Amino acid sequence: MNDATAPGASLWRVRLRAVGRWTERTLAVTGFLFLVYHAFFELSVISSDSMSPTLQGTSPDNGDWVISEKVTGRWREPDRWEVVHFDSSDGLSVMKRVIGLPGEKVGLRRNQIYIDDEPLERPGKFKDLMYYSYGNLGSGRTVDCRDGYYVLGDDSRDSQDSRYEGPVPGKEMRGRAWLIIWPLHRAGWVNEG
Repeated sequence: MNDATAPGASLWRVRLRAVGRWTERTLAVTGFLFLVYHAFFELSVISSDSMSPTLQGTSPDNGDWVISEKVTGRWREPDRWEVVHFDSSDGLSVMKRVIGLPGEKVGLRRNQIYIDDEPLERPGKFKDLMYYSYGNLGSGRTVDCRDGYYVLGDDSRDSQDSRYEGPVPGKEMRGRAWLIIWPLHRAGWVNEG
């Protein structure tokens, strides 16, 4: 009887070891992916239409799910027209478009952005965006970015951005808005174009 049950018992042990190895590898890969995500990426849900049409949503129930990447900020500064992720002065997680860079002076007159008193040429994708001279850009004023970044919402009629908060210091940047992953019909790269 021992001879008949030995092959079955060893087959059972082989299968148990295989399941154990598979489980161990799955947990290791899952842990590695978890660490990579937390070190290099961040998921946010848009709850304001201040970046519409680029990022849409009016609440966490209907907002775009956006992944920000935190890697490139370690070796390069944000570029003009990129959508960046940062914390506002009241601690909220915010995404806005970079308009002015450190050392520049930003102005806004009749929907035309001026950098150092020169009109800023907009890329084709952004030609139809309307920017309003509210807050610190009202009445033809200019704002010195100093060592910060001047950011505006794409729907600037209703955006708590640098016109009210001032330029955003580089140390406040959490990353660059990178990819919309949900809803699926809006999935795609945020900063293309």
